[in-house]
Amino acid sequence: MPASQDLHPTSSTAENGNVQREKRLNALRTSIAELESQAEQLESQIASVKSQLKLIALRDDPAVTVQRHIRLLHDYNEIKDIGQGLMGLIADARGMRQIDVQKEFGVGDRD
Repeated sequence: MPASQDLHPTSSTAENGNVQREKRLNALRTSIAELESQAEQLESQIASVKSQLKLIALRDDPAVTVQRHIRLLHDYNEIKDIGQGLMGLIADARGMRQIDVQKEFGVGDRD
C-alpha cells in the first residue's frame, strides 16, 4: 500500500462513516419522536385520572355524605312512623295489642 493511503482515509471510508452517522441520527430522531408521543399519551392519561379523582373527591365529600345520611335517616323515621301508625290501626280494628300485630307481620321489637 502506498503511504498516502495509510495517512488519509479514502473517500469511500469517509462516506461510509457519514452514512453510518446519518443512520444513527435517524434512529435517534425516530426514538425521540416515539418517546415524545409516549410522553404526550401519558400526560393525557394523568390528566384523565386527575379529573376522575376530582369527581370522586366531590362525590365522597364528608359534608355531603353526612347530609345524605341525615336525609336518609329522616326518610327512614318517617316511613317507620307511618308503618307503626298503620299497625296501630290494624291492632285497634282487630282488638289486639300492637305488639301482636307486629309479630304477625314479622316486625321485631327493635324494628
